[in-house]
Amino acid sequence: MQTQSTTLVVIGGGPGGYIAAIRAAQLGIATILVEGDQLGGTCLNIGCIPSKALIHAAEEFEKASHYAQGSSLGIQVSSPSINITQTVSWKDGIVKRLTGGVGALLKKNGAQVVKGWANIIDGKTVAVMQDGKEITRITCQHLLIASGSTAVELPFMPFGDKVISSTEALAPTEIPKKLVVVGGGYIGLELGITYRKLGAEVCVVESLDRILPVYDEELTKVVKTALKQLGIEVQLGVTVQGMNATNTAVRVKNAAGEESEITCDKVLVAVGRRPRTQGFGLESLMLDMNGRAIKIDDQCRTSMRDVWAIGDVAGEPMLAHRAMAQGEMVAEIIAGKRRHFIPAAIPAVCFTDPEIVVVGLSPAEAQANGTEIISAMFPFAANGRAMTLEANEGFVRVVARKDNHRILGWQAVGKSVSELSAAFGLSLEMGATLEDVAGTIHSHPTLGEAVQEAALRALGHALHI
Repeated sequence: MQTQSTTLVVIGGGPGGYIAAIRAAQLGIATILVEGDQLGGTCLNIGCIPSKALIHAAEEFEKASHYAQGSSLGIQVSSPSINITQTVSWKDGIVKRLTGGVGALLKKNGAQVVKGWANIIDGKTVAVMQDGKEITRITCQHLLIASGSTAVELPFMPFGDKVISSTEALAPTEIPKKLVVVGGGYIGLELGITYRKLGAEVCVVESLDRILPVYDEELTKVVKTALKQLGIEVQLGVTVQGMNATNTAVRVKNAAGEESEITCDKVLVAVGRRPRTQGFGLESLMLDMNGRAIKIDDQCRTSMRDVWAIGDVAGEPMLAHRAMAQGEMVAEIIAGKRRHFIPAAIPAVCFTDPEIVVVGLSPAEAQANGTEIISAMFPFAANGRAMTLEANEGFVRVVARKDNHRILGWQAVGKSVSELSAAFGLSLEMGATLEDVAGTIHSHPTLGEAVQEAALRALGHALHI
């Protein structure tokens, strides 16, 4: 068994962990990253990237199917088909290139990668395991925990056979005739829409009284309309009881206590994710916790000196870009720089069709803080570029202080609005006012013009509505 010594050990090679390791190595910090699976973590391997690839493939197939039924654009095609095995292979190719790129970047910058599963001995020592055997032991000055999260499993409906998580949903060998999605959050809806476009009948079951409950209803009602147009059945206020005796249907109960069954070929359980805190000796550190997550301060320090935590294991929001920013910051703090994690806002995107993006405060959130606000929206129905894309559903909305017009938040729903998130985030980080955005010349014709028009409308003089 080998023994190594280093300045920084990073547990987990996901977006937060690999960014931390790269930045630390760039700053001259001796760094070892321990990862038992593929570099890139959930995001690159079984999350963000493969899901967006499958979403794109489904959109293209659905578009071809739409054209086969006639199109106002004059496009005519014969009945399309899809080879799902080839689609998954294409998706896997993207994942392989990206994860390989991560490995190359770590090597290029001088960060060492040790393949194996970390097991924490104490705050300064990590054992690395392979096939149940310890292959090396690493001592360190700083320990960074970036272990990510795992899909929540329902105890009465464990994963296996017909019941799948998002991981299995992203690697289908065939498209089920009927899919039941348990959970109306962003993961369930993104994949439910994808499977519907690939030809499956889809039923979404949500225990609350509306879909996407973390987003405000003005945004989600646009998505709800789109679900109906796609032919996706949505049952709200319904709780899942488990599979029936013959394993051919999901048993559900409505608010009145009435039980029924929904027949299906597959069941996708997408009821959330939880921090990955089990199975690698974390409990030995006896860290302060925030529920199931590791409690951290605004520098990602835990309750133990020189032990840090970033990303999903440190709780909400569980977003890859948050983990990346935290990882970069921790590396710089260890290198002696003064940093704190106090972003003006962290964008959140839901890649449904249409997409949703929110940055900063909604009108309700701002008003709940006692702030007097100005809020205005600009519909894509009045945007030329949206019309040329056959995507005039949705809107951009801005929220600003009434007294000094400083922008507090942005929300948008519509085709490709995820690409507006950078502009939204930048305006908040720079402390922009409505006048700043309204006075900035936006390219024509683009969806971004709706950003300028929303600011203009908040000031009382929109030009195109």
